[in-house]
This record gives sequence, structure tokens and C-alpha cells, in this order.
Amino acid sequence: MHALPFLLALLAAAVLAPVLLRALREGGHVRPNYRERALPFPFGVLALVAALLALIPLMLIQRLASTGVLYPEALPVALYALGVLGLGLLDDLLAPGGQPGETGSAAQASQEPRGWRGHGAAVLRGEFSTGALKAAGSLGLALLAMSYLGLSNGRWLLAAGVLVLATNVFNLLDMRPGRSIKAFALLGAGLAIGSTDLRPLWVIGLFAAPIVVAGLYDLRERAMLGDTGANLVGALAGLWLVLTLSGTGQLVALALLAALTLYGELRSISALVERTPGLRELDSWGRPS
Repeated sequence: MHALPFLLALLAAAVLAPVLLRALREGGHVRPNYRERALPFPFGVLALVAALLALIPLMLIQRLASTGVLYPEALPVALYALGVLGLGLLDDLLAPGGQPGETGSAAQASQEPRGWRGHGAAVLRGEFSTGALKAAGSLGLALLAMSYLGLSNGRWLLAAGVLVLATNVFNLLDMRPGRSIKAFALLGAGLAIGSTDLRPLWVIGLFAAPIVVAGLYDLRERAMLGDTGANLVGALAGLWLVLTLSGTGQLVALALLAALTLYGELRSISALVERTPGLRELDSWGRPS
């Protein structure tokens, strides 16, 4: 029964995806990707629409049939996921050129601050920075969401750090079609197999199912997730880590995420993928030639 949120959200996303794709294109909501192809954007809103629609039957079943279809952790998960979705959507709507790579052309993106250093410098110059807003907003949301899990102060701060860094790292990965969703799938498979526990997947399933559907459209270059979708992928990855790993495991995850964040600030992750055999082939798998 606990898999029901995942299944209903998956069904809603599969039905709504073609409709949303057409609506975005007809409404002129398109943006050039890294190959300058104009694609519907931001397709990450599919996860928001599908999850909210799936909540209607889920809440009716849980309340009227007195059947527990949602885990207690569903509230902090929804709080962080919806908040990060909103921050990503604001970035997609307010940032004029988007980010370089998949979600914006290089010419447009060159005019925008990049990374935490770039956004911090923009704030110091008195400019409005959607990136700084996302960073600060994600931290506030993470601290609030993790406060519902009954953790000690140290574990609370640790979990919030994992959430914020995971959200940022997966945003950095979203420079080529399907890259972030592939990383999410590999991470989830590793966590599920390593822990032999699917409970965390069902906890985040209301949002995980539709973002995977959106990610498949992203992979095939039929649409772009935008920061709306990439932020959510990172948020769900962080939540999966927090819900699965022990304190020691979360410390290791935090260190790895911090290292990836630092690398992304100083170097190009896309360049690293392109020059690394195995990663290059995995990255290009499923993408149109």
C-alpha cells in the first residue's frame, strides 16, 4: 500500500506529460539547449502538477478509509520538495539567460553569475541573484524540514547540510540532457541495494515518480527540466541519502558532495565527464545523436 503514492504519481505524470509538453510549446515557453535546439521549458513543473493531483485520491483514501498510504516522513519530504521546486521555478522565470549548458545557450549564460562565488559577488554588488536566493532558501527549507524528524542537534545540522549540497550538486550536473536523472537513478539503486530497504523510495515516491518521467523527456531532448526539475532531483537525492544512511554515512556523503561542489566551482564537470572513459559513454547513453 505504501507504494501507492509512487504509482499514482507515475500514472498522473505519464498522462499529463504530452499535454504539458504541448502547452509549454504553444505558450512560447521554450529555451535553447546546449545544441541551440529550442525545447519546452521548464518541464520540471510536471512533477509539481502530477504530485499535487496524486495527493487528491491519496488523502481521500488515507482519511476516509483510515489506511496509512503515506509515511510520517511524507510531510517534511513534501515541505522540502515543494519549496525547492518553487525556488527553481523562480530562477527559471526570473533569470534572463538561464545557466550555461543544457538549460540555456552559452551566449545568454555568459552574462549571468555562475556558482556560489559568482552569486555571492552579485549580492555584494547590490544585485538581485536568483542563485543566492536558492542557496539561502534551500538552507532555510532544509533546516525546517529536518526539524520534523526528531533528530539531535548535530544530526539535524548534518541532514540539512546533505540536503542543501545535494540540491546544488545535481543542479551542477544538469548541463547535458538526462545527466542529472541518470545520476539520481544510479544513486537510488546503490542506496536501495546497499540497504535492502525500499521504504525511503516510497517516502519520496510522490515526487520521485513524476520527475523520472520528466527526466526521460529531458534525456531524449524533447524538453528541458530547468532549475525547477534539477533542483527537485537534487532535493530527492538528498532526502534519499538522509532517510537511508546512518550518521557516519551522512558524514561521508556530506564530504563527497562538498568535494563535488568545490570541483564544480573551480572546474567543469562536463569536461571531466567528456575526458573520462566509461563516464562519457554512460553520459551519452539514451541521448539522440
